[in-house]
Amino acid sequence: MKFQHTHRPGFWLGFIDFFTAGLFFLLYMPLGGLQEELELVLCHRLMPYWKAYLLGIPTLFIYPLVWMTNIARELQAKAVNLGIAGPHTSWWHMFGWNTFGVLFFGPMIATQRFFRTLNEIEKKMNESTKGEADQ
Repeated sequence: MKFQHTHRPGFWLGFIDFFTAGLFFLLYMPLGGLQEELELVLCHRLMPYWKAYLLGIPTLFIYPLVWMTNIARELQAKAVNLGIAGPHTSWWHMFGWNTFGVLFFGPMIATQRFFRTLNEIEKKMNESTKGEADQ
């Protein structure tokens, strides 16, 4: 599988999502192919974001934050396993910036690093797929 979207502007995606109260990612995850790509990268099915979002309504949106921080932790482990130089996203980076840094563009900073890590993983996986095809 060759990943097509190896350069997503994480800061701007986070900016749009923050100011739409998470509604942007309700559309972007399934329609932009992000849900499927995350599942391919992480090698397992994920709860659809819309379910996490709905569970977030009664939990003051803590549930989707924890859902995303767990994915960030898995991406960090994948990046380390692939030998990708950091800084990587992480559970604490995603959680900390989205809670304590909310007044300082925190969600955008966290989303930028999340997508930077995802982009680098996908580039590395594309390279390894290309190397296998050449053999």
